[in-house]
Amino acid sequence: MLQDRDIYDSLDILNNANLDVRTVTLGISLLDCASHDIDVLVSNIQKKIRRCARNLVPVCDRIGEKYGIEVVNKRISISPVSIVAAPFQEQDMVKIALALDAAAQDVGIDFIGGFSALVEKGMTASDKALIRAIPEALTVTDRICASVNVASTRQGINMDAVNMMAASIKKAAQNTADKDGLACAKICVFANIPPDMPFMAGAYLGVGEPDAVINVGVSGPGVVKNEIEKAVNARKDSLDLGKLAELIKTTACKVTRVGELIGREVAQELGIRFGICDLSLAPTPTVGDSVGEIFQSLGLESIGLPGSTALLAMLNDAVKKGGAFASSHVGGLSGAFIPVSEDLNIAHAAETGLLSIEKLEAMTAVCSVGLDMVAIPGDTSEQVLAGIIADEMAIGMINSKTTATRIIPVPGKVAGDKAFFGGLLGHATIIDVKERTCANQFVAFGGQIPAPIHSMKN
Repeated sequence: MLQDRDIYDSLDILNNANLDVRTVTLGISLLDCASHDIDVLVSNIQKKIRRCARNLVPVCDRIGEKYGIEVVNKRISISPVSIVAAPFQEQDMVKIALALDAAAQDVGIDFIGGFSALVEKGMTASDKALIRAIPEALTVTDRICASVNVASTRQGINMDAVNMMAASIKKAAQNTADKDGLACAKICVFANIPPDMPFMAGAYLGVGEPDAVINVGVSGPGVVKNEIEKAVNARKDSLDLGKLAELIKTTACKVTRVGELIGREVAQELGIRFGICDLSLAPTPTVGDSVGEIFQSLGLESIGLPGSTALLAMLNDAVKKGGAFASSHVGGLSGAFIPVSEDLNIAHAAETGLLSIEKLEAMTAVCSVGLDMVAIPGDTSEQVLAGIIADEMAIGMINSKTTATRIIPVPGKVAGDKAFFGGLLGHATIIDVKERTCANQFVAFGGQIPAPIHSMKN
């Protein structure tokens, strides 16, 4: 039960730590839009999105203003396009992407996620068509995000899909070379993708989800950092890591409750079911809104130094426990993100050489996502890129957790150069990849890496 002190603490967080709701994401099932006629399908999709989402932005703005909590992004997630558009070919997939982009613009949302395929155990013709269409689709649109699930603990790793995704990422980078490979910032490759995640670029609406649902993404790394600094300054001699973990947990609990309050009211006003609240420490390229700064507040000079993986494990676990304590409807990823270009502090650690791609990979074993917004040299080969993706998928498969890659091979640039993506995507220093042009026969074999023994739980 909430006590008076909890309410006062939450108000203090609002006043002093710039708490916001990072995203309200409206999930819309497009399964009932299916047709064998591409023009009918496109028309059905646009009509349903406009009907369901026409009031999303004004309602979010009005409720945010009511509580003094900004809803930063209003977004849409949809059923995987490879399922909705099962009868169609590559160019039809691009036409669907253009239609989705136009509908997203009409209703005023930031991004629409769900240009997706679920291929962890095999690919249909439409799955392959969508994967091949991703480079062009993300080049000719502004608001479309793509995600492909190529692995799971239950099914193993589809290495044929990994290789196809590596080729699509390379082509997308070349298509947007004048923008430092920007299209790749909207492509996620997943293991164990959650069906209800509100955060982009990985959001999609799972096939078992409702016809329409509101999912909320709450962030607040600045809130956690401020609470830690206040505690350290007030009682440094009496603190230990157990007490700091408890502090992070209780802070995460308060933030989750605020997010759920906003989400439920938006859902009620729209007449749509409320789904989940995803509490994930997702940074922005703004001072005071950094996961890397939390590392400094907890005593590390920089993320990437020895102790970073242990600290991230503690942080991720405390955030999950706080979210679970606050709500019975926690979902998505719920933990800590370490997107390199989107966090000023993490970007600086990469620039100074304190954070390598190998250390990032180690840290992804204990965080909520994976190799996120990592810029690498443009001449990295497809096979080496496929190997990086496969390594990350293996971490997710073996550890029964979600992992992902959002990697940008920046055309014409080498390690140490800068890539600029703009807005919330920030900028990054190109991180070196060892032996990046060598052949990799292991990934070239293709096929299926079998699921681990502990996947058999029936």
